[in-house]
Parts: sequence; C-alpha cells; structure tokens
Amino acid sequence: MGDGADWMVRQHRPARTMLSFSFLWIPATVAASIFQVGRNALQRGVMGTAGPWGATLVRFLFGLPFSVLFTVLAFLAVPMAHPSFGEPFWLSAVAGAVSQVLATAALLAAMQRAGFAVGTALQQSSLPLAALIGAVVYDDRLSGIAWIGVAVTTVGLALLTWPSKLASTRHAVSGALFGLLSGLFFGFSLNAFRHAALAMEPDHPVFAAIMSVSIVQAMQAVVLTLVLLLVSPAAVKAVLRNWRNSLGAGACGACASTGWFVALALSPAAPVRALGVIEAPIAAIAGHRLFRETLHIKQIVAGLAVIIGIVMTSLW
Repeated sequence: MGDGADWMVRQHRPARTMLSFSFLWIPATVAASIFQVGRNALQRGVMGTAGPWGATLVRFLFGLPFSVLFTVLAFLAVPMAHPSFGEPFWLSAVAGAVSQVLATAALLAAMQRAGFAVGTALQQSSLPLAALIGAVVYDDRLSGIAWIGVAVTTVGLALLTWPSKLASTRHAVSGALFGLLSGLFFGFSLNAFRHAALAMEPDHPVFAAIMSVSIVQAMQAVVLTLVLLLVSPAAVKAVLRNWRNSLGAGACGACASTGWFVALALSPAAPVRALGVIEAPIAAIAGHRLFRETLHIKQIVAGLAVIIGIVMTSLW
C-alpha cells in the first residue's frame, strides 16, 4: 500500500506493542514458509483426483477447524482485545481472500505443469510484482537497489520460463505462466491481509492476525464449497474421500496462514516476503525427495537469481 497509509497505520500502533513484538515476525515467517511447503506437497497429492480447485478447497475447508481453535486460544490469551469489524477491515479481508484463492489455484497448476520446486520459485515473484503494482497504482517510491532487484528477479524468472530442452515437463511454459499469475495474486493478498489485521485491532496485532485467519478462511471455505458443489461436485467428493491427506494439508495450511498473518501484522510485506524465500530451497529438497524431481543447472542458477533479486527488492 502507499506510504501515507503505512504512516497512518504506524501512528495508531502503540510503542509498547512494537517493542514487544518487533522481532516476532522473523520466526513467524520462517515457520510459515516451512508449513507452506508441507501444505503444498499434501495438496499436490490430493490434486490427482480432485483437480486444482478441489485441492485449493482442501486448504481452506480442512484448515478452518484449526484456525478456529487458534482463535479460541487467542481470545483466552488476550481477553482485553476489542476487535473492530468496520468497512476498512471487510474491504481488505474480502480482497485478500479472493486473491489468495486465485493464487493458490494458480500455484497448484504451476506445480503440476512445471514441477514442485520451479512452481514454488515462481511464486516468489509476488514481491517484485507487488513493487511494480505499488509504483503504478499507489505511487510508491522504490530505491535504486530495489529497482535493480526487480530487474534481476525478472531475468531469473525469464530464464525459468524460457522454452528449452532442459524443461522437465511438456507443459513447463504454461506452468511458469501460472506461477507468475500466482505471484501476482499473492502480492495483492499480502498487502490486503496486513491492512485487514491492523484495521481490526491495532493494539493487539498477533490476536488480530489469528482472528483474521479464521474469518478469511471461513469466507473462502463457504464460497468455494458452494461454487464447486454447483460446477464440479465430483471434486468435493474426491476431497472428502481423501480426508486423511486433506486433514494434513488443512493443518499445515492453518499453521502457515497464521504465521504469515502474524508476520504481516508486525512488519511490512516486503521484508516478510523477502525472508519467505527460504521456502524455495526447502521446496527444492522436498520436490527431490517426495516427487523425484531433478533441477537442471539452468534452473538452479535462475532460482538463485530470483532469490537475490527478491532480497534486493525488499530494500524499499
């Protein structure tokens, strides 16, 4: 979002809160990245029978019970919290919820077509794409180093998406495009969720983040379930039949979402997303061990360029 909006948010956040939680966003981001890789792997296992939209439903429907449990614990831990559900919260929450659903479906399609590790690396494009959107739409001013980071990331993404005999699947190019689309929607959702949590309860950002997860996931689960029951009831049946993997994916998804929301409530999106690039090497290891995927030297070099560019882009 724009500098003015961030300034206003900071003015409404007490100094004691910032001091108490100033570094909590770091372990929250690391934990979220680890759980997200686990969730993606379990969702990919479900996608064979349920398809990308059915696997997307898994994340929200089976993650909701865990998110509600986390919210109950948050209420018990912070009884003095006074959440506010005004228009700023709902606008940001709905925008983030829709963007995240689209991003998840695009990411799963990318993993199916281009591979688990490459799809995850392309998802990291959410940071440079968010930077470009911010410059055009919100008139955000980026530093010179940040723009160089955008350029480096773009080169790395181009190397990953360029047709080559080294491509591991028949649909590598279309998979890469889905990965970029996923990054775009995740870029929108990152900022939206940050402002939703801060609009709800700026005095208790961790509580607000946990409660926001439950509300957002409830909206996503209800809407996506109703849509799939109308257009693809077989996908819903496949998800329910595979409930063991679905439950595991839901648990990992709830933990990942909670970690991301907590980190975003305590820090701007740029450094959170930059630290989140640790997801890429974790996914590469998981892809090799779980799915026997092999990365070629071109993909490794391009992936490193993406990671370096994203870290540079975080210097807003």
